[in-house]
Amino acid sequence: MPLKAGCAAALAIVIATALSLKSQEPGHSGPMEVTHGKPYVMVMVNGRGPFRFIIDTGTGGQAIITDELAGELDLPEEGEARLNDPTGQGGQTAPVVLIDTLNVAGVEFSDVKAVVHQLPSGDGLCMGMLGFPLFRDYLLTLDYPNERLTLAKGALEADGEKSVLPFRMPDGVPITALAIGRLRVDAQLDSGGAGLSLPEQIASRLKFSSGPQLFGSGQSLSTRFEIKVGKLTSNVRVGEFTLDQPWVEINAAFPLANFGSCPMQYFTITFDQQNLLLRLAGPHKPIKLGVTPVPMRLTNEPSAKPSDVALVPVG
Repeated sequence: MPLKAGCAAALAIVIATALSLKSQEPGHSGPMEVTHGKPYVMVMVNGRGPFRFIIDTGTGGQAIITDELAGELDLPEEGEARLNDPTGQGGQTAPVVLIDTLNVAGVEFSDVKAVVHQLPSGDGLCMGMLGFPLFRDYLLTLDYPNERLTLAKGALEADGEKSVLPFRMPDGVPITALAIGRLRVDAQLDSGGAGLSLPEQIASRLKFSSGPQLFGSGQSLSTRFEIKVGKLTSNVRVGEFTLDQPWVEINAAFPLANFGSCPMQYFTITFDQQNLLLRLAGPHKPIKLGVTPVPMRLTNEPSAKPSDVALVPVG
């Protein structure tokens, strides 16, 4: 069966308007560019800019910036960080610099530690990455349909796992539960990732109406691996929302599922790190998720340089 490009077929989206909030102060909001489902914002660094940054909930540090930006702003080094990926096969070190002030959507963050590392350029020039822990003191709302970022004070309130779901973040990255048919699966919510990705050990327990078949190759900080795609016979549910027999990516490298930018772009998502809750507002109709249409960027993707011959093949 031929693969059909596109994150999903055209679908009328109805966004729920009622927010499940205990309390909320007036927030700060700004434009959020959505390119291939990934959220980009303009950021002022030490009063200079603006610079184009990606918001990556799949990154467990405060920020990452390019070597070019660190040099342009003459940022002081504060030591080194060990960069590891979920494969457990290895890692590398990178310098850490100190940013005095970082302003996004009218909110100023102080004394931000940023890792200096090259970033992908497939979606245009990107000078930095804002990681999930940076927003720990705010309700972070990524409103994909309206392309808005909002930062506010307040708290979410549980609703029996309908639209408000619990999550955990052992490594600074939000992880919540998906239901694939009757199977319950932990998945990272990764706004810097691509499609809905499953590890091989989970995919082997599922049935497919098409595939799995070879789709491409991926590379993390320390490994390279094949990526397959297949169309599930089961629906995938997150809270009260349904992905109708979606196409998924399959790889042998990472131990958790990854709910990336293609499925995330159908929702308005609010994260409350203080109470470990997230809220989804999205389409009432089942979402038709197709094959990821762009080169995949997995969590902790390395710099865009020739492959290192020392990378460990997996799978």
